[in-house]
Formats: sequence, C-alpha cells, structure tokens
Amino acid sequence: MKKTVITVVGKDTVGIIARVCTYLADNGINILDISQTIVQDYFNMMMIVDTNRTKKAFGDMTDELAALGEEIGVVIKCQKEEIFDMMHRI
Repeated sequence: MKKTVITVVGKDTVGIIARVCTYLADNGINILDISQTIVQDYFNMMMIVDTNRTKKAFGDMTDELAALGEEIGVVIKCQKEEIFDMMHRI
C-alpha cells in the first residue's frame, strides 16, 4: 500500500472537504483516515490516503491538489508517508 499524507489549511469556507474528496474519488485514491478541525474560522484537515490504485504520478497529484487548493482558497500539501515518517524521526 502506498500511503500519502495530505494536509489542507486555510480560511474556512463551504465545500472544502467535498472538493478535496471529490478529487480523490475521481482519481481512485482511498481515504484511510481523516481528521479536521476549525479553530477561529481557520480550517485544518489531515488525511492519510492510499494512492495504490491511482494512475496519477505523485508529482501530478500534488500539483493538481495544490492548484485545487488555490482555487478554493486553501493550501494543500502532499507528502509520501515514508518521507513524513523520516522527517519526524530526526
């Protein structure tokens, strides 16, 4: 299983989760775990997803999600799980 950590941060607006989840579903990316909070009008979401079935290259997926984030007024970042784990071991 290829896991990716996706974070979404920005001013809260209607439809953020719907737009991100629609992108993931349309590209065969399964959500394994999801956590979201809103603190004083700021939206924060972290997802662990399985990218095993997507036909998208990792770089294309990250670019498209970043563009989607710009479109909806949030910042979307993607990190492969192994890189995320290594960063937090140091």
